[in-house]
Amino acid sequence: MDKLFYDAQRLFGISLSPRQMAQLALYERELLSWNEKFNLTAIRDVEGIRAKHFLDSFSCSLAWKEQIPRRLIDVGTGAGFPGVVLKLLYPSMKLTLVESVGKKANFCTHIVETLELTNVEVLSTRAEDVGQDARHREKYDWAVARAVAVMPVLAEYLLPLVKVGGGILAQKGESGPAETNLASNAFTLLGGRLRQLIKVELPGVADERYLVVIDKVAATPKSYPRKAGNPSKKPL
Repeated sequence: MDKLFYDAQRLFGISLSPRQMAQLALYERELLSWNEKFNLTAIRDVEGIRAKHFLDSFSCSLAWKEQIPRRLIDVGTGAGFPGVVLKLLYPSMKLTLVESVGKKANFCTHIVETLELTNVEVLSTRAEDVGQDARHREKYDWAVARAVAVMPVLAEYLLPLVKVGGGILAQKGESGPAETNLASNAFTLLGGRLRQLIKVELPGVADERYLVVIDKVAATPKSYPRKAGNPSKKPL
């Protein structure tokens, strides 16, 4: 874990406390254990978890810098990335995790309890349904997602959840710039505006990675998101 500590500081200016390091170590052990039974993630080695899950989650901090979200929603969180890792960094943040696959949502509930995290809600439901729920619609400072859908579809999942003045953050691979160009009409329709693409480099990871950062500049029309399944079938 020493390398993780130094890489977090070197790459992102993040100084991990002994408590945070202990929580990450416990998270790693639980993920490895559950993965043997439930196939939560394709990444099954310690080095991969630390680089492609933990450091990759830390990279989100480049989008907001000192303006840490007070309320964050992570859509399609899988085994809790990046949301749970960000909660470890920012303990006072209120976090909602959305994961429609039951076994992954169950792991999220388990890890939240194991790490003794407070102000975390796990929703085992579809993103489209959350976006039309008054308890969640336009209630968040930031919405994040990693490897969930192509950018025009992702915009329809995330932008309805964020209040005007907030932002959405999509963690993307090498297709990030091209997907972002394809989504320009969707951003405009849903109340978003592209702020920037941030290239991310992780140690030992050759794949290109990008953070796509979108500002929420206007309210999302009430007809979006459409019913579950429609955004992916007919992207905006």
